[in-house]
Amino acid sequence: MVDSLSRRGTSPHPVLRRIAYPALLLATLTTAVVAIAEDWDPGVVSPLAAFTIIAVFALLEHLIPFEPRWRPRPREWGVYALYFLFTALGTALAQTLVAAVVEAIAPLEPGWPLALELPTALLLGSLGGYAFHRFSHRNPFLWRFHGVHHVPDKVNVGNNGVNHVLDITMTQVVVQLSLALVGFSAQSVFAVGLFVVLQGYFTHANIDVGIGWLNHVLASPEQHRLHHSTDLAEAGHYGSDLSVWDHLFGSYTWRPGRTPAAIGLSDPTSFPRTGEVVASFLHPLRPRGRAPRPGG
Repeated sequence: MVDSLSRRGTSPHPVLRRIAYPALLLATLTTAVVAIAEDWDPGVVSPLAAFTIIAVFALLEHLIPFEPRWRPRPREWGVYALYFLFTALGTALAQTLVAAVVEAIAPLEPGWPLALELPTALLLGSLGGYAFHRFSHRNPFLWRFHGVHHVPDKVNVGNNGVNHVLDITMTQVVVQLSLALVGFSAQSVFAVGLFVVLQGYFTHANIDVGIGWLNHVLASPEQHRLHHSTDLAEAGHYGSDLSVWDHLFGSYTWRPGRTPAAIGLSDPTSFPRTGEVVASFLHPLRPRGRAPRPGG
């Protein structure tokens, strides 16, 4: 990572490096507010927002890359798109069922003022996501699914979508249903979902952006690169949206200037390579005696 560090802070477009994330965050929050106020269909707004976020970060990775060697090659984009497609198709039914349950059990209108309900829902949803993510790194059965995401030896916006379909499905169920069961409205679940999508792609973006003191509140690429480190001693940061739970539960390892020595699995032979899409999806069916050690 020495080459990257020597380039960091000297890349062109210094203004873009400063305003890119705040502008995207503001645009996402504005979209959520307007969509709720105008009663827009979440089933239309959410995917459109997601594709827009991906496109913007993909462009930023060319303009202000953190590590140019992490840029996806054309073939890699094809593989990433295949994972994204299979994940979308495979989780469509699960998302529909979750949405139906949320609509059935969540209040039509917030029980509290929306300004109070939204941050509370964000905190609780983030805690659920953090707990399940951390458990996925510790539990051998769940690691069979989640480890697929840790196979790539680079971190970029494209491979944020490299996941096992059931890993994503289980995470969605834990977070979205937990919010609904607590009693948060469908509006809050939608708004929190938009923020989580933004943060998920932001933390994976290969962009030369730092957020300073906000690292102690929000997850960032600076932290998440460490999460993908082959060195398990520094690979904390299980929060994909907020960093407060990493602080609270002792998994916060980032400090200014700290970057991972290498990205990927500590045992690269324990999972199929990312390009082996079918083998990756069938990986959890391998005999237990060959299961890799959880962690990263």
